[in-house]
Amino acid sequence: MPKLPQPSAETPWPEAMATVTACRYTAGAGRAIAFGLPTARHFLVTFNFWAPDANGTDVLHTAELTSAKPMPQGTLFPIRYNPDDPHETAAPNAEPHTAPTRIPLIAVGFIGSAVLSLVWLLLLRGCR
Repeated sequence: MPKLPQPSAETPWPEAMATVTACRYTAGAGRAIAFGLPTARHFLVTFNFWAPDANGTDVLHTAELTSAKPMPQGTLFPIRYNPDDPHETAAPNAEPHTAPTRIPLIAVGFIGSAVLSLVWLLLLRGCR
């Protein structure tokens, strides 16, 4: 997955005020089964903000972020957006969202399966 450009000290993204339009709790159990250990962020926040298009006309944009805490509908908060593609946003003090890796979980599964198989084999052979 390509890394999204992030604002930097040399070229900060413009700031806009965003309005929460929806906040939905997402259960961590499904993520634990699919990806390993669940993250601490359990709320999916949908928000709108106004940003100028190429012609300088303000256009309403919609984006989402994950949060450890719920945000009530109508809450205002500052965000930064990529002026070249306003759908790319960064909330203050937000960390880039990355998908958890499955490789360690798969390795633990294979190792655990091998150990359990050996224990079962030893138990069966010990009964004779």
